[in-house]
Amino acid sequence: MNPLGRLPYRRIRVVGPSMVPTLRHGDVVLARRSRQPRTGDVVVVTWVTRPGQLSIKRATRATGGRWHVEGDNAIASTDSRELGPADVHGVVLARLWPHPRLLSSR
Repeated sequence: MNPLGRLPYRRIRVVGPSMVPTLRHGDVVLARRSRQPRTGDVVVVTWVTRPGQLSIKRATRATGGRWHVEGDNAIASTDSRELGPADVHGVVLARLWPHPRLLSSR
């Protein structure tokens, strides 16, 4: 089962500073279930080493069937540089709150 649930879209609250300046702690984003991101997309992932823990990061490159992902704020991000590859479960399309804007053209 996809950790994002069965519906095609899900609202997710951002926790932590790893995606600053793109997203900030407390932002609410809209994610679409998808396992086919493009390099540069902001994605929702789970870690191979920490199953079940959702994170929002930027897809940097495919590594076989998984992805190498990094936070936009390298100093404050725990990401593939430390945790290894991640499984992508969705692509973040837009920030809904507090300042709505599109993040992806898909």
